[in-house]
Amino acid sequence: MRDVAIVAFAQTAHRRRTDELSEVDLLMPVLHEVLGATGLKANEIGFTCSGSADYLAGRAFSFTMALDGVGAHPPISESHVEMDGAWALYEAWVKIQTGEADTALVYSYGKSSPGRVRDVLTRQLDPYYLAPLWPDSVALAALQAQALIDAGATDEPALAEVAARNRTAAADNPYAQLTGDVPAGDYLVHPLRTGDCPPIGDGAAAVVLAAGDTARALCARPAWIRGIDHRIEAHALGVRDLTDSPSARLAAERAGAFERPVDTAELHAPFTSQEVILRKALGLGDEVRVNPSGGALAANPVMAAGLIRLGEAAARIHRGESDRALAHATSGPCLQQNLVAVLEGESAHV
Repeated sequence: MRDVAIVAFAQTAHRRRTDELSEVDLLMPVLHEVLGATGLKANEIGFTCSGSADYLAGRAFSFTMALDGVGAHPPISESHVEMDGAWALYEAWVKIQTGEADTALVYSYGKSSPGRVRDVLTRQLDPYYLAPLWPDSVALAALQAQALIDAGATDEPALAEVAARNRTAAADNPYAQLTGDVPAGDYLVHPLRTGDCPPIGDGAAAVVLAAGDTARALCARPAWIRGIDHRIEAHALGVRDLTDSPSARLAAERAGAFERPVDTAELHAPFTSQEVILRKALGLGDEVRVNPSGGALAANPVMAAGLIRLGEAAARIHRGESDRALAHATSGPCLQQNLVAVLEGESAHV
């Protein structure tokens, strides 16, 4: 296995609406920033991979337009996943492992503001039994939250504390959309209040990956990816225990998260109840600092929020604020798909 690290990370300031910006306009600043941090030019990148969703844009193959921001001439080695950018990073990591590239640019973006994202996400559901009923993403998360409450694993005040802690942490994050004392609000779908749910907004993020000595030359303290794994649970919600996440637990185990303690965890938990589930599944105690960036409850650009969790964890290692961090990304209803990566600073490598 080749040693691969995240050597640079950039993201937009996440906003409720960016009507004046196209996807390319949204991306350009982060692409310039992340390449500028490494000193690399676009034509020096070995592989480029992006993550986005045509359903958000409302037009087929919309991701090809974003390539205008990267520059596709001269020809580049490029790929795209119709997923959160965390899965684009996974593909780029595999590409580097094959030896076909030593560096990779990964970016993702999402504009949720033009449409009703709760309805758009129903297209992830089983097309025969669930999707025709139009249960939206918040309603499904509420089912999961109620199952947790019924099982005695949490209650509404505890969920409110999760929201308050994340948004208080986000006060130190200049890119966050919601920070500080955000009221619990009214019930959106019982038992979830507006404060238990993520903000709707637009944003983009990018990272640069590099292997071995190339990573050391590009970054003073690379965030080495010591393990990464992705697992999927059953598509049908009725055959799953919504109070647990065995796929997140298995992904963490395969990524090596349980071999040694982590000091930081960036969890992609758009709803407060999902953080409760992930903390238990990943064995995160009070000694682990969870979501120092504020997490998805502070900013949740669809298709970029998972990549941001990886980038935020890596950035803390770059700054020397963490030695061993866990980063998590999810996709699908009620934590259906889970990706876990373990990142370490150079001094923590054994």
